[in-house]
Amino acid sequence: MSARAPRILMVGTALDGRGGVAAVLSVLRASGLFEREAVHYVSTHREGGRLAKLCHAGAGLWRTLHTCLRHRPAVVHAHASSGASFVRKSLVLLLARASGCKTIFHLHGGTFRQYAQERSGKLMRRWIRHTLERSTRVIALSDSWATFLRGFAPKAQVAVVPNAVPLPAAVHPGIPGRILFLGRLEPAKGTAELLDAVAALAPRFPQLCLVLGCSGDLAGFRQAAAARGIAGCIDLPGWLDATARDAELARASVFCLPSHAEGLPMAVLEAMAAGKAVVASSVGGIPELVQDGVNGLLVPPHDAAALAAALERLLGNDSLRGQLSAQARRTVETQYSTQAVCGKLAAIYNDLAGTR
Repeated sequence: MSARAPRILMVGTALDGRGGVAAVLSVLRASGLFEREAVHYVSTHREGGRLAKLCHAGAGLWRTLHTCLRHRPAVVHAHASSGASFVRKSLVLLLARASGCKTIFHLHGGTFRQYAQERSGKLMRRWIRHTLERSTRVIALSDSWATFLRGFAPKAQVAVVPNAVPLPAAVHPGIPGRILFLGRLEPAKGTAELLDAVAALAPRFPQLCLVLGCSGDLAGFRQAAAARGIAGCIDLPGWLDATARDAELARASVFCLPSHAEGLPMAVLEAMAAGKAVVASSVGGIPELVQDGVNGLLVPPHDAAALAAALERLLGNDSLRGQLSAQARRTVETQYSTQAVCGKLAAIYNDLAGTR
């Protein structure tokens, strides 16, 4: 907790956890936002078994209620995605409203559209819309997500605040032929298409190496790679902490994230900040970050042939790779720096709570 009485109560996943939301929150904390804005942080989710998750969620909800009633923060800022994450945060915001606090619903996760429109029943859709419209402010990561939220919940007060990423001091060209993927090993991340693309490229690029800093079914992925005859092209170090991730980014010459759905993925931002040429799917907020042919290459989701063609362009053209890498870094410097994004959050806090 801040040394001062908390002006902002922020609620999300464990700061030492895995995944994009934990990375976003860690960047905000490291930038000094928590101290400057008197933020008290409460976690309602962490990795572990079902019982451990349930106990942690219950304890987080209790700490939220206790903080709201005892300290009366001006704003409760909840970071949420789909499914259980939304349910937890909707209860957090309900408690906050009942305590007289203003509230911010901060949306992460690329599958929220499907969750809200397709996977939820009538009553849950009404609850999702109610939660969005009763929040004092809703934060979207991109203009496209803001457009969706305004259409789904017309009374919601939506603001766009992208994710922030720190800039490494040095940029390294990387090892030729080394492609890096960061994320979970799951179909929604386009991992099958990535394997198919590497299998198509391996005969033409003997130095090709696909590195996957990931969690998930590593053994199953190795089997899938072996079935395609490319086991020797795959390096699976497992989940990478921040130090190991930065080291792998420095060694990579190309970064690839062929997801089927995304919000504004931290992995792409981190790669661009590190000055890497990026190949990513044209989904979610990615096309607002990556301009095809300007600071990266975009491909349609579910399209292994297009993915292979884009990777081949970069692997075989040092000049293009260098141009895209430099422009990628410039994009992050001007639009996604921690200073710019934290300034936007501070402005929202001051608008809702005033200054103290």
